[in-house]
Amino acid sequence: MSLRPGIAFLADCPALLAMEIIASKWSMVTLFALTDGPLRHGELVELSGGISRKVLTQTLRRLQANGLVERHAYAEAPPRVEYGLTDLGRTLEEPIRMLTAWARENGEAVVTFREAADAARTIEAEQATPVKAPHVDQNPSRF
Repeated sequence: MSLRPGIAFLADCPALLAMEIIASKWSMVTLFALTDGPLRHGELVELSGGISRKVLTQTLRRLQANGLVERHAYAEAPPRVEYGLTDLGRTLEEPIRMLTAWARENGEAVVTFREAADAARTIEAEQATPVKAPHVDQNPSRF
């Protein structure tokens, strides 16, 4: 494999495919939540902190379609469904742990940088906005 810039992420490259699959915030959160074992839909909603049921369902379907998550429906009354990582999905456990560790170590620095960049943009926008002069009535005698 060549390490020349641009070669690793050609349009038909597996690395680009992998990034496309896991680039979604909810995909990463869902995969991370499933690293400790199978969970029910409601448990995933609670663990995910902010995902809607609809978006979780879409995320799970996308992960299933890519072979990373399996759905197991039990023949019980009431019906019970659990989601778990496939063998292929388990291969992402270590990369996800590494990204999580990176986020814990560098998250504050990223937030600080974002806040500084936002503040700089606000100052630039304020400086670029022309100040309107107050309206002066040109005909004060009309009253």
